[in-house]
Amino acid sequence: MARIVAGIATSHVPAIGAAIDSGRTQEPYWKPIFEGYERSKEWIAREKPDACIVVYNDHASTFSLDIIPTFAIGCADEFGIADEGWGRRPVPNVKGHPELAWHIVQSTVLDEFDITIVNRLDVDHGLTVPLSLMFGQPESWPCPIIPLCVNVIVYPVPTGHRCYMLGRAIRKAVESFDKDMKIMIFGTGGMSHQLQGERAGLINKEFDNRFLDNLTKDPDALTRIPHVEYLRETGSEGIEMVMWLIMRGALDEDVREVRRFYHVPASNCAVGHIILENRR
Repeated sequence: MARIVAGIATSHVPAIGAAIDSGRTQEPYWKPIFEGYERSKEWIAREKPDACIVVYNDHASTFSLDIIPTFAIGCADEFGIADEGWGRRPVPNVKGHPELAWHIVQSTVLDEFDITIVNRLDVDHGLTVPLSLMFGQPESWPCPIIPLCVNVIVYPVPTGHRCYMLGRAIRKAVESFDKDMKIMIFGTGGMSHQLQGERAGLINKEFDNRFLDNLTKDPDALTRIPHVEYLRETGSEGIEMVMWLIMRGALDEDVREVRRFYHVPASNCAVGHIILENRR
């Protein structure tokens, strides 16, 4: 039986990828951020997942205003790296796991989640930056990746509760997959930040750290946060944190906090990171 053993949440700030790609990780501005992920990289190298499900949002790289799926899953053998306007990142293409991805689609659709099936998908910094932070700069990513894209760009976006329940459905799907696999699930995006308008640069450390606390202690409280509270307290892009609730819903209620990291600033964003392991 396949099983989800751990969840990883992390911000996916594009400038972090640019710092890696341009060899600036040891500069005084960036060094504290990358040092914050060193123990996480050691942990995941030791745990060796057989596959990872990465929940992220597309930044108009594959999807546009023409087509806006609320939830979409990549079912292909391989996913290219998107050119976001300055060339594609110099990272490996992402190898998929079609058999598991299609199984998740079937199981979640039968559980009444309308998942869009995507067989051609270029992934952007929303997915590649978390992989770089956790796996470094390998010639190829160490395991297959299943991209799960969530619309948090164009309203209406899914509620935190809906995301949490999708996480539960994904856990059910994985546990019914008839292969012995150790799966990890990523929730990406956030934390508090706003990139435009009068409130550009908004950071709410109190909200962010309370959110991190409750991921471990009281995820149900997080599922009740309305959209307007994310917008008011964490800025227009803080809504990305609902994607962390898919990760949390896919875990057991009783989890162990392995690692936590929080840093401000990173390109006018708050960087948050947490690793949670199932105790069983």
